[in-house]
Amino acid sequence: MVIAVYPGTFDPLTRGHEDIVRRAAGLFSKLVVGIADSSAKKPIFSLDERLQIAREVLGHYSNVEVAGFHGLLKDFAREQEARVIVRGLRAVSDFEYEFQMAGMNRYLLPEVETMFLTPSDQYQFISGSIVREIALLGGDVSKFVFPSVENWLKAKISQLKASNATN
Repeated sequence: MVIAVYPGTFDPLTRGHEDIVRRAAGLFSKLVVGIADSSAKKPIFSLDERLQIAREVLGHYSNVEVAGFHGLLKDFAREQEARVIVRGLRAVSDFEYEFQMAGMNRYLLPEVETMFLTPSDQYQFISGSIVREIALLGGDVSKFVFPSVENWLKAKISQLKASNATN
């Protein structure tokens, strides 16, 4: 049984992320979508909210689990007994960072390989940070996220606006 982890902040989970999950789930016995706390990135959704969103969108995959983690990816991968770290590469601009991260992960955890998957053509330009920015500015993100994620985004943005109005 080969276990893989697909780590990220998933703030929000996009159709591009789901595309990688779907394809990676077909390659491995078990895929663990590891949602990083990543408070340094200042996500708009809490870790618990991102876990709930991911479970809603990905719950129909029988060999996919969703788990949160704090700290180093190497520790999470080891806890999950993963042999592979799955990463998505959208463009050449992603490659340099991901290549450096793969090298560091190989140094820290030599028994785990990093595997890069490119998204399907229609998702190559989607990034969670761009989707989040479009949503925060009132734009339509329905083509980039699942309906449940769009609902989460609308509710969160309303909550943020209400919070800002009282401050």
